[in-house]
Amino acid sequence: MSAYIFKRLLALIPVLFGLSIIVFLMMALIPGDPATAILGNFATPENVARLNAQLGLDRPLPQQYLIWLGNLLQGDLGRSFALNRPVLDEVIERFSATLILAGAALVLCSVLGLLAGIVSAVRQFGWTDRMITLFVLIGISTPSFFLGLMLILFFAVNLRWFPASGMYAIYGGGDLPDLLYHLVLPAVTLAAVATGVIARLTRTAMLEVLRQDYIRTARAKGLSERRVIYRHAFKAALVSVIPVIGIQAGFVLGGAVYIETVFQWPGIGAMLVNAISTRDLLLVQGGVLVVATSYVLFNLAADIVQSMLDPRLRR
Repeated sequence: MSAYIFKRLLALIPVLFGLSIIVFLMMALIPGDPATAILGNFATPENVARLNAQLGLDRPLPQQYLIWLGNLLQGDLGRSFALNRPVLDEVIERFSATLILAGAALVLCSVLGLLAGIVSAVRQFGWTDRMITLFVLIGISTPSFFLGLMLILFFAVNLRWFPASGMYAIYGGGDLPDLLYHLVLPAVTLAAVATGVIARLTRTAMLEVLRQDYIRTARAKGLSERRVIYRHAFKAALVSVIPVIGIQAGFVLGGAVYIETVFQWPGIGAMLVNAISTRDLLLVQGGVLVVATSYVLFNLAADIVQSMLDPRLRR
C-alpha cells in the first residue's frame, strides 16, 4: 500500500507543475494593466512604468514565471497589491472559512446521497424510488445561486429561522453554535447538486451489485436483508462511488465561490471576486492555485481510499 501511495505522490509532481503554469498564464494573459488598476485611470505613464518595474511586470513572461515559481517553492506567494499583506496569510485565513463550508457540504451530500441511493435501489420502481428520483432531478437541475436565493427568501426573510448572510452574528456569538446556525443554509445550497449526483450513481452501483450471484447466495443462506444490503452490497458498491465523491469534493470546493458571494461567507470565493475586481493578480493566482491543488489532493485521497477497499486497483 505504501508503494502505491508513493507512486501516486510522484505522479502529482508533473500535474502540480502543469497546474502552476496554467494558473500563472491564466492571470498573466488577462487584458489590462495591473499598475493602472492600482494607481487609477489618471496615473501618469511614468508612475505606471515605475510601479511595473517595482512589481517585476516589465520583465519577460518566462522570467516572471520562474521568479514566481521560485518564490512559490519557498512558500512565498507574494504580497497583495490591494491589501498590502502577504498573499499566503490572506489565502490561509480565507481558505479556512471555505474549508468549513465545503467540508460541511461534503459530509452532508455524502451521507444524504449514499442513503438516498441505497433506499432508491432497494425500493426500485416503488413510490419511494420515484420521490427520491424527483428530488434528485430537482437538485441537479436547479442552479446553486438560485437555490440559495430561494432558501434565503423562504427560511431567512419569511420564516426567520436562519440568518441570511455571514459566518457569525455581528453582535455577540462567535462560538460553535453560532457558526453552525449560520452554516445551515449555505451548506445545504452547496450540497444540493452533489447530493443528486452521488445519489444517482449510488443507485446505479447498488442495482448492479444486487443482481450479482453472491448476493442471491447470501439471501439463500438466510442472512437478514439489512445485513445483505449494508454488509455485502453497499461495501461492493462503495468502491465505484468513492471516486465520484472525490470529484464532487472538488466541485463543492469550486462551487463555494458562488455560494460565498450569495451568503456573504468570508471565504476564498469572496476573496477571489474582490481580487479580480481590483486586478490583484498575485492574490488571484494564490487563491486559484490553492483551490486547484486542493481539488487534485481530494481526488488523490479518493483514489487511495478506493484502493484500500479494492486491493485489485493497486495492480
